[in-house]
Amino acid sequence: MMEEEKNSKSILFFGNSLTAGYGVGMDGAFPAIIQKTLDSLDLGYSVINAGLSGETTSGGLSRLDWVLNQKIDVFVLELGANDGLRGIPLKETKANLQAIIDLVWEKNPDTKIVLAGMQIPPNMGQDYTAEFKNIWTDLAKVNDVKLIPFLLDGVGGVPSLNQSDGIHPTLEGHKILAKNVWEVLEGVI
Repeated sequence: MMEEEKNSKSILFFGNSLTAGYGVGMDGAFPAIIQKTLDSLDLGYSVINAGLSGETTSGGLSRLDWVLNQKIDVFVLELGANDGLRGIPLKETKANLQAIIDLVWEKNPDTKIVLAGMQIPPNMGQDYTAEFKNIWTDLAKVNDVKLIPFLLDGVGGVPSLNQSDGIHPTLEGHKILAKNVWEVLEGVI
C-alpha cells in the first residue's frame, strides 16, 4: 500500500505560534504529536501544520484562500490569542473567526471544524478577559462545531511548562496541548 493511500484524509491546523511550535520547532509542536498519535492508531490521516507565528484572525483570514486549495477533512482553528494580546476589538476577532468558518465551509461543506478556545491574562481588564473567553463558546454553539475549551489548559501560567517568555509552551507543554486537542479531535474523526 502506498503512503498516499494510507493517509488519504487530512487534518489542517490553522493557527499562530502555538501551532507553528515557536521555540520548539514544528516537530515538537502539538500538531506533530497528534500526527504520531494518528499513525500509532493507523487512522489514515495526514496532519498539515499551517501555523504562522504572530498571526492574528485578520491575517489568517487573508491567507485562508491559499490554504484551502486542498481538500481538508478536519480544520482545527487556533487563532485569536494575538488579537487578545494586542487588544483588538472583540467584535472584530469574533467576526474574523466567523468569516474563516464560513469560508472553510464555502470551499468544502463536508469539512469538520474544531475550534481551539483561548483565554488571555486579565491585564486587559475583567470585562475584556471574560468576553474574550466567550468568543469561542459562542461560535461553537452558533456554528454547531466542536470546541477545545481552552487549548492551553494545564499549561498556561505554569512556568515549568512554558519557555522563558511565559507565553510559548516547552516540548513538555506541547504534549499537554496535544492531549487537550486529542480529547476533542478523537470524537471528530
